[in-house]
Amino acid sequence: MSAKAKELLQMDLYALLGCESTATSKQIKKAYRQKALTCHPDKNPDNPKAAELFHQLSQALEVLTDAAARAAYDKVCAAKRQAEERNRKLDDKRKKIKLDLETRERQAEAHSQEEVNITRTLEEEIARLREEGSRQLEEEQRLVREQIQREREEGTQTYSGVERCSKSNLTPKLKLKWKCKKDDEKSGGYSQETLLSLLQKYGDVLNVIVSTKKKGSAVVEFATVRAAELACKNESGLSGNPLKISWLEGEPEVMAPVCQPGLFMPTQGSLRNERDYESVVMMRMRQAAERQKLIEEMQKEDDEA
Repeated sequence: MSAKAKELLQMDLYALLGCESTATSKQIKKAYRQKALTCHPDKNPDNPKAAELFHQLSQALEVLTDAAARAAYDKVCAAKRQAEERNRKLDDKRKKIKLDLETRERQAEAHSQEEVNITRTLEEEIARLREEGSRQLEEEQRLVREQIQREREEGTQTYSGVERCSKSNLTPKLKLKWKCKKDDEKSGGYSQETLLSLLQKYGDVLNVIVSTKKKGSAVVEFATVRAAELACKNESGLSGNPLKISWLEGEPEVMAPVCQPGLFMPTQGSLRNERDYESVVMMRMRQAAERQKLIEEMQKEDDEA
């Protein structure tokens, strides 16, 4: 049995979403959105368990909104309930009788084989979902991210107090490490596409550089400090091979209050003169140069390894 199937069998997916086993697909989606909005990592940056709970909710949505996968899951649950009911009904006296014991052992073996077959069906459906991708899950997560972004924009209109800023004008960069053998062609399960998929939920990712010679390392560049900070705090990577994430450049620091209550900080869209525009252009040119320098340094490090 695969690790993912075992993990699903240990959870009550309906209870996780807070709905009945007879719930329709529409009701399940609605329950998912309500739960996801409360535990999304973007809304719980200080809760390390938020990302895991959000991942479990996503797994529940994947299985319960796919007819074949849900049918396989329901069969496994029904088989477990029947086994528990059989165990409750066993009589203490009959346990002492050898013939009855042998009969129960044969029955248990038959039921065990049946459960193996049912579980195999669930594993096949999970594999199919993984290969096909879950467009429905991606759409639901997109809606959750959009709502969080709207709430964040509404909160910005009345923002005052302490501002978190980068220590430099460089774009924020994180260094990633994971376990990987030298002869592992799959790089421990992490490819550029895999890393991008894991990290872009925290915000826009400008670049992902995976070292080709120094196995198990990469550098990711984010568009904003906030996105990098969320990824550094919450992302754990694959369950079988977790990521170790540390700051490389642009780690945020706490600065004094920068504006009065009710006032706005100037943004790129509110540049007031040509000098402001030139400053932004020069900053972006420096960021591009730093990004190219980082790529060259990693390539040089790969050549020396």
